[in-house]
Amino acid sequence: MEANRPDTASRILEVSELLFVEHGFEATSLRMITQQAGVNLAAVNYHFGSKDALFESVFMRRFTPLIAACLSELEAVEGRGEGDKIEAVVMTFIRPCLALSRDPSGGGALFVRLLSRALVENHRLLREALSREYSQFVERYTRAFSRALPELPEQELSWRMHFAFSLMFNAFAGNDVLKIFRKSPVVTARDPEAIVRHLLPFVVAGLVQS
Repeated sequence: MEANRPDTASRILEVSELLFVEHGFEATSLRMITQQAGVNLAAVNYHFGSKDALFESVFMRRFTPLIAACLSELEAVEGRGEGDKIEAVVMTFIRPCLALSRDPSGGGALFVRLLSRALVENHRLLREALSREYSQFVERYTRAFSRALPELPEQELSWRMHFAFSLMFNAFAGNDVLKIFRKSPVVTARDPEAIVRHLLPFVVAGLVQS
């Protein structure tokens, strides 16, 4: 039976990841997924149960290791006594994203774009799952930013973190926004190395502004 083949679930996940990046969750249909994966709808239902569950599986299989890598980086920075340096704290998030973008086995730049797009689009299912499973990530980074920026009131810090992470997610989404207005050969929004080079000073400046 096709649904029981060991490679079927992996093929569905790989195809779904690509389609979700290119078209977004709403515009990607199960028909598109089954056609490109070469499976029938029964196979998708057998392995995942629903489109929502499939999307969550695509997302979480990459996101969970990324979160662990960020927290590990943060612990290392704090262990070296650099937790009061805002650039070092910001890089504990950016560096794992950059490493992931270079690792095809972990999804590579494709998943970094999916991660950014999914969080920017604020998908209900992911919002609920993230609130449930990854509150530790938010709490740890809130404490880290509080130590690095002790002069900021709690509400102001929350706003700056909101804008900083929104900016970073949007930057890694690979959207060439300038091309909406004009051709911009100088800006290559899908080059992770270039993104980091220009993103870090911009984010830090926004966080530490007086």
